[in-house]
Amino acid sequence: MQRCSDIMTNDPACCVPGDMVDRAANLMKTRNVGPVPVVDEPAGRRLVGIITDRDLALKVIAEGRDAKKTRVEDVMTRGVVTCRADDDVQKALDVMSEHQLRRVPVLDRENRLVGMIAQADVATSMMTAEKVAGVVKDISRPERATPGRA
Repeated sequence: MQRCSDIMTNDPACCVPGDMVDRAANLMKTRNVGPVPVVDEPAGRRLVGIITDRDLALKVIAEGRDAKKTRVEDVMTRGVVTCRADDDVQKALDVMSEHQLRRVPVLDRENRLVGMIAQADVATSMMTAEKVAGVVKDISRPERATPGRA
């Protein structure tokens, strides 16, 4: 049985809430990633949110905000879905499918950010092509209609 810690990317780049979003965008560019975890402080690394390329597009660019003057905390996503480093990889897969996520932050027992696990990490490490196809289908399904949403 593989654990999330076996296949995750260790020590991911992260931001703090007071950083400006241009820093997050630069991390996305230089690290070639879409999401950047947001932690309370660099030393403590307690996860408080995540900022994604989608957040930048919808909450900064589309709203005409200045990336050099907008704080990460003003546009980040809170209430992040996570898994634990010692969780079985299947749990990460289940979380990804249930919440339609391609990447999930990984926390240690003290709730500190220790890694990121991506759909591709799981696919390359343990799955058959058939199982990968099923997970990709689950994660990529169109969003279900939500009451009150057009």
